[in-house]
Amino acid sequence: MVTNITNFGRSGLSDWLIQRVSAIILMLYTIFMVGYLLFAPDLDYLTWRGLFDQTWMRIFSLLAFLSLAAHAWIGLWTVVTDYIKPTGIRFAVQVAIILAIFIFLVWGVQVLWGA
Repeated sequence: MVTNITNFGRSGLSDWLIQRVSAIILMLYTIFMVGYLLFAPDLDYLTWRGLFDQTWMRIFSLLAFLSLAAHAWIGLWTVVTDYIKPTGIRFAVQVAIILAIFIFLVWGVQVLWGA
């Protein structure tokens, strides 16, 4: 049996709740973006830039990035612990996943809030 390390000692209910909440946030972000792309008149760079210059959109996008990171970590941790049994290999894969998610988050914050 594998111990639950995704949330540092809390129950699996926390993982389940994070998965569901992050999925809802990602769904709302996707619906908004698809709707914006379909119904924005004369979509050009200035319109797109104007959308992302607004603080609420940056916060919404950051929330989507964080939701994607949490959702990916819990999902990938579950898959890795189910299918990779040797501890050393599993640890190496989990470190690689954590590093990739961290790089994704740092890059996303830099794109959203950078100059």
